Amino acid sequence: MRRIGIVLLFFLGQSAGATTNDTCTNWPSWSKPACQRLHQIWTEGDNELYLSGYAWHNRYTYSREKIKKYNELAWGGGMGKGFYDEDGDWHGLYAFAFLDSHKNVEPIAGYAFLKIANLSEHIKVGGGASVFVTARPDIFHNIPFPGILPWFSLTYRRATLSATYVPGSQGAGNVLFLVARWVL
Repeated sequence: MRRIGIVLLFFLGQSAGATTNDTCTNWPSWSKPACQRLHQIWTEGDNELYLSGYAWHNRYTYSREKIKKYNELAWGGGMGKGFYDEDGDWHGLYAFAFLDSHKNVEPIAGYAFLKIANLSEHIKVGGGASVFVTARPDIFHNIPFPGILPWFSLTYRRATLSATYVPGSQGAGNVLFLVARWVL
């Protein structure tokens, strides 16, 4: 848990500009960059619609019988706020819910950071990480728990296709999860 907090502070603090707002004045000095970045995302970021739809279970780690039992149509949706910083990197806050591998509703909320490369005027690719909190009935009986995953994206104008890979062992995890994001 402590590592996730350190990673979150690192990503949030990357290039966090000073704000003229007094929102973070009572925060400890070591956490002010993170507070300022969160405030900046929330106040200056674009509203975004998130839609999920596919979760691919790695065929090398699951039997055919297991694959047939799992839900790979991870339909869901939610909202977020996204912000491109002064370096052109993307920061986002999001909350959405989707159908997990067992067709249970899985809520998730978190922060993501992507280092962005502009391939052309309208096409961007990014790579980074997301820290989040989620809950599942098959893990900790729906008690919320934190996580961190790699996050990759391909953006064309206002539409983004993002992917993350949930690592695991034989018969657990090892899922490629796709999420679409649309800037409203």
